[in-house]
Amino acid sequence: MPVSRSAGRWPDLSVDLALEPEPVDWTRPWYDAVRPAYARLGQGPLIEALNRASAAHALHNAAGQPLRFVPQSALPEGVAYEAFIGATGNVPTRDNLHDFFNALVWLTFPRIKVQLNALQAAQIALAGVGKSRGPARDAATIFDENAALLVVTDDDTGRAHVAALRNHDWYSALYAGRARFGPQAQVWSFGHALMEKLVAPRKAITAHTRVLYAPADFFALSFDERRAWIDATVSAQLRDEELATASFTPLPVLGVPGWWEGQDEAFYADATVFRPKRRTE
Repeated sequence: MPVSRSAGRWPDLSVDLALEPEPVDWTRPWYDAVRPAYARLGQGPLIEALNRASAAHALHNAAGQPLRFVPQSALPEGVAYEAFIGATGNVPTRDNLHDFFNALVWLTFPRIKVQLNALQAAQIALAGVGKSRGPARDAATIFDENAALLVVTDDDTGRAHVAALRNHDWYSALYAGRARFGPQAQVWSFGHALMEKLVAPRKAITAHTRVLYAPADFFALSFDERRAWIDATVSAQLRDEELATASFTPLPVLGVPGWWEGQDEAFYADATVFRPKRRTE
């Protein structure tokens, strides 16, 4: 079955993929990050199309093995998914939207994905799979599945903007500060589960947001230059830091200025979605 699109607004690339009932509206801004990777897939069965793209960019795992997308049946029984990728370079891929978006993120941010996989595989080697992932692996999984990347200017204005977001001052960060989005602040979707949820967008869908401070000239770069900067910067950070869930900031995705209709003051006053920050004693 070919990937569905909203009435002719995106070319039909005839990638064979069994989808959920809802079509993917590729014009939505939360797919901006992965849309170019999708557009380059060409025609043919999904696995073949993904492997052509991976080979064209010489993608690899942390051990330097070529990255290949393989059917889910290639994952041996009892072997952890992340450990298998780390040991072989093979990414088990099912015919569904979840794994399709995961593959597009590999093609878009390969260096970040390599670091996340290396972290998860190392944690599995250290502690096994178990019922509990442990804090580092838990943070890596949240990043992989549900993260968005907020890039802001590395200046006092950018830091004030982030402080407002972290304090859940939604009015200041998203409504009063809406003119900053585009020229001084940008949100890039990363988590593949987040992208899957946004096929059927709901106001309550919330991303775990990681903040990046960028030089002012970042925002004048081409798409691919910005993508490469994000990929290199975040992957380097992940090599040097101890990833923790506390590093993420919640962001209701449909509240990103320009990402949804009707973003007036009342939209952001909905406390069931734009919740006040919990105060600790």
